[in-house]
Amino acid sequence: MPTRVLTPYVGSDGVQKLKVIDGTSPEQPPRGLVPPVLSGSVHVVRSLAQLRSKDKDIEKYIFLQQLKDADHNAFYHICLNNMSEITPLIYTPTVGDACVNYSHIYRRPEGIFVSYSDKGKIGSILRSWPLRDEARISVVTDGSRILGLGDLGVNGMPISIGKLSLYVAGAGIRPRSTVPICLDLGTNTQRYLDDPLYLGSRMRRVGDAEMREFMEEFMYEMHKTFPKLLVQFEDFSTDHAFEYLDTFRNRYPVFNDDIQGTGAVVLSGFINAARIASAAANKPLTDHRILFLGAGSAGTGVASQLMSFFTLNGLSAQEARERIWLVDSQGLIFDARGKLAEHKKFFSRKDYTGPAMTDLVEIIKYVKPTTIMGLSTISGAFTEEVCRTMAAMNERPIIFPLSNPVRLSECIFSDAVEWTDGRVVFASGSPFPEYQYKGKTHYPGQGNNMYVFPGIGLGSILSRASSVTDKMIETASLALADSLTSEERSLELVYPRIERIRDISAQIALKVIRMAQREGVDRSVALRDKSDADILEFTKKSMWTPQL
Repeated sequence: MPTRVLTPYVGSDGVQKLKVIDGTSPEQPPRGLVPPVLSGSVHVVRSLAQLRSKDKDIEKYIFLQQLKDADHNAFYHICLNNMSEITPLIYTPTVGDACVNYSHIYRRPEGIFVSYSDKGKIGSILRSWPLRDEARISVVTDGSRILGLGDLGVNGMPISIGKLSLYVAGAGIRPRSTVPICLDLGTNTQRYLDDPLYLGSRMRRVGDAEMREFMEEFMYEMHKTFPKLLVQFEDFSTDHAFEYLDTFRNRYPVFNDDIQGTGAVVLSGFINAARIASAAANKPLTDHRILFLGAGSAGTGVASQLMSFFTLNGLSAQEARERIWLVDSQGLIFDARGKLAEHKKFFSRKDYTGPAMTDLVEIIKYVKPTTIMGLSTISGAFTEEVCRTMAAMNERPIIFPLSNPVRLSECIFSDAVEWTDGRVVFASGSPFPEYQYKGKTHYPGQGNNMYVFPGIGLGSILSRASSVTDKMIETASLALADSLTSEERSLELVYPRIERIRDISAQIALKVIRMAQREGVDRSVALRDKSDADILEFTKKSMWTPQL
């Protein structure tokens, strides 16, 4: 085992500590400060055994967060070698429970909290971060719409922490280059305001005008303090998610994972699902019709991204839009229904003027979709009747219940298989186990944003993109769709195996870099004349790898 020297550093809580940071070779502390025989590889085995001894996922989450703080090399080594086991523990679905309980399971500071009371001096708050020069990626949430769990206030911080852990594990972003941020703008959830352990400001959420002023100052100071930083917005309420993406995307390197990342990963899965379904029906890809249950930021964002599927197959933008229907809490969205939220208007149907349609089965019979997608957070919304109706209309019905966490999924995989007699092409937002039906093993897809956002982030960082364009997002989606191996396609998977995430992220990063160059938003001039092979090699060499 190589020698090891502990390195002094200042933690995010401002306390000086001793720890090996980042990609330095592990070196042995002075004799006597550790047990006589301490092997990094054996300690990973020990840590994994401790993790698996716990019977509650939230306890596993707490253990993993403490391991990351104590020895991030061991933590990320475990992540990389056990992706399918660890990813659901550090992100969805377990991160939802971590957020709900954050004020009760809190251990130590990790990240930056910027409160509304800091308005006017946000820059000084950001400058307290000890690793400003190395900051490259930040995930920012205001906790106002965490997964399908509602307004959690500062309890949303684990979302930022979890996403950045996936950037490290999935794309090799250096741990010290990540900056988790939670904006404390109040909460409208009374139980948190009444909770004596709640860690946020005890006030109702600030109004839209106040929030706009706050966000303008925040983003200006972010760019000033961290000039090389890419910002990912996460889990803002629907209206604010669209507003701040539109406001800042052409001024700073920023993207919204709920709108763009979700759209990209679903588009990729749908491309592969549509190929399977069209081959079974012997019909062209342009015959697909998609019905969405859920018209929030994720639903409309995914719908917008899926227009690319049809335009890439030769249809006009108008023809693409006409193949998409949206359903919200009041039923089918159509112009004659009355006043609509701004983000719903684009997909509102002009070709229906009848009475309001609220029953999902009746809507399916009217639309005759080949695909239903759920982003409604309504548990069990895709009932047996819904699935059987889809199966009666389609040789291979495409059913994507995408809401997170598992308890809010529109249906579970085993039911979808049973109710469609094993013919469903399925992907969900949360993980489900494979299922045996009539002697065949059926494999669920998981439309996990982890497939795309690490590669988008890595490519944007390496190209030093001044903005993240729609074409960069689209090319990431197409790269993911084309990343399946022949063995994965033979099993009719719609997404690749998550264990290959670093190779997938490298391929996505290459495509994102090339698109940034074509779009004229790259500032890394040295990459422009390099071959694809050279950029791919450079990308892989840029990835941080944990050392034991």
